[in-house]
Amino acid sequence: MAGWLRETEAGALRALAARGSATGAQLSADEPRLRTQLVYVPDKSYGGAANITSRVLGLIAAEGHMIRGHRRGGWTSGQFEWFPADAWLSGGPAADGPGADPAAARAELARQWLLAFGPAPAADLQWWAGWTGAHTKAALAALAVREVDLDGQPGVMLAADEVFDLDVAPTASLLPALDPTPMGWQSRDWYLAPHGPALFDRSGNIGPTVWWQGRIVGGWAQRPSGEVVYRLLEDAGSGAAGAVEAEAARLEAWLDAARVTPRFRTPLERELSG
Repeated sequence: MAGWLRETEAGALRALAARGSATGAQLSADEPRLRTQLVYVPDKSYGGAANITSRVLGLIAAEGHMIRGHRRGGWTSGQFEWFPADAWLSGGPAADGPGADPAAARAELARQWLLAFGPAPAADLQWWAGWTGAHTKAALAALAVREVDLDGQPGVMLAADEVFDLDVAPTASLLPALDPTPMGWQSRDWYLAPHGPALFDRSGNIGPTVWWQGRIVGGWAQRPSGEVVYRLLEDAGSGAAGAVEAEAARLEAWLDAARVTPRFRTPLERELSG
C-alpha cells in the first residue's frame, strides 16, 4: 500500500508539473488513482465512500512538495488551485533557510505561535504543535522568552511582548467556526468558562462564537434567510449587549447574499440556525 501511495503521489506531481497549476479535479483526471474511493466512518450519518483526492494532495503538501493556493470561484468555494512548491518557495522544499533545518523550523513556529497566542503554558504549545516535550523545550530555548505567572500556572511569553498597550477599548467580535483564536490553546477555561458543551461538537471543533473583552460570552449562527442571530450565554453587561447587537448587524450586512453553513455543527449553532 505504501508503494502504491508513493506512485500515486509521484503521478500527481508529474501532472501538476505539466500543468503548472491545477485543481484537484484536474489532477485526478490526469492521475486516475486519485479517484480511488475509500469508505470512511461507515457507522456515522456523515460517513460513506469518498475519493482520496483531497487527502492525498494534503499529504503531498504536508511533505512540502505542493502548495494549496487560492480558491476557485467565491470565498465559500471548496475548490482550490494547487501549485508546485518551487513556484511559491524558491528552490522548493530542499531550499536553504529555516525550513531546511527541523530545529530551526520548530523554533520559528514556536515564535509565531507565541506571537499570536502568548503568554500561555508551554504545554499548550506542545499540544498545538503535536511535538514531544523535548522538541518543545528545545524550540523555546532557542527563543528570547521569559516565564510568567498565569493565575498560578507557569507560562511563557516572548520577551519582546513584555510591553503592551493596556488602554484597549472593549470590543465585541463574532468569530466563525474553527477560527484559530479559540482553537489555539489547550487550557481554555480562562476564556471559555462553562460554555464548551454548547459551542463545541463531539470531536472538539468549535462553532461560531461571540466574544467580549477577550472572552467567549455566547454563540451565533446564520439562518437560511441570511439573518445573523446570536445568544449570550452569560450576562456580560449592557455595554456588551449593545456592542454584540451592532456587530451582528454589521456581519449580516457584510455577508449579504452569501449563506454559510459550518461543516462541523455544534449544539447552539444548530439550534439558532433552525
